[in-house]
Amino acid sequence: MRIATFNILHGRSPEDDRVDVDRLAAAVKTLDADVLGLQEVDRDQPRSMNADLTAVAAEAMGAVDSQFVAALAGTPGGTWMAATGEEQPGSASYGIGLLSRYPVVSWRVVRLPALRGRVPVWFRGARAPQLVGDEPRVAVAAVLDGPSGQFTVTCTHLSFIPGWNSLQLRRLVRSLAGTREPLVVLGDLNMEPRQAARVSGLRPLAGGLTFTADAPTRQLDHVLGRGPVAATGPGEVVRLPLSDHRALVASCEVG
Repeated sequence: MRIATFNILHGRSPEDDRVDVDRLAAAVKTLDADVLGLQEVDRDQPRSMNADLTAVAAEAMGAVDSQFVAALAGTPGGTWMAATGEEQPGSASYGIGLLSRYPVVSWRVVRLPALRGRVPVWFRGARAPQLVGDEPRVAVAAVLDGPSGQFTVTCTHLSFIPGWNSLQLRRLVRSLAGTREPLVVLGDLNMEPRQAARVSGLRPLAGGLTFTADAPTRQLDHVLGRGPVAATGPGEVVRLPLSDHRALVASCEVG
């Protein structure tokens, strides 16, 4: 089973600064994932030609079930508000997607703690901290009916603010207590591998440098597991012709 995560930068390629849905579809086909988590996903946004990028990816990979969950309603960087789940069809939104070639038994959405106000953050290469705010964060979990029985996969995109992302990850894992195991948590966690494993209590199923795409120096994207799930080979980091992240793929045996 191939389980992958990919921050798609709303489908944009830094090379030509364009969103091309055919290019996104081709990239998803290249991954050949059975389960795929996407972050920074647009739906009905002008910058991505008002496309439903989750639907584009689902068709490309042959998913039998998929779900987009908005973190923001409106336009990122413009007029937006925290999504509530009650957004009307056709309204611009931005969030995450979870797609599966296996049938989904049940879905669950977890809205993560939001940082209120602005905080100082040191960025690499900066001489002084910058005051920054964050956007709402969300996770989506699905119980899948896999070849060896049911298991749970959760996709998320955590805050880039140090410390706050750890709080969100702890809260997410706590919220999944009692869910069907094996459990896989994947996504752009905005933290390094050692921290991700320590905070979550889960073990890595794949590793490799994923950010930035052209010359990666850090692993921000993760596939973590708990229970009877194991990697059957080394993780695969895939550079694709879009995004500022590389995709991360874990080859796993579940159950």
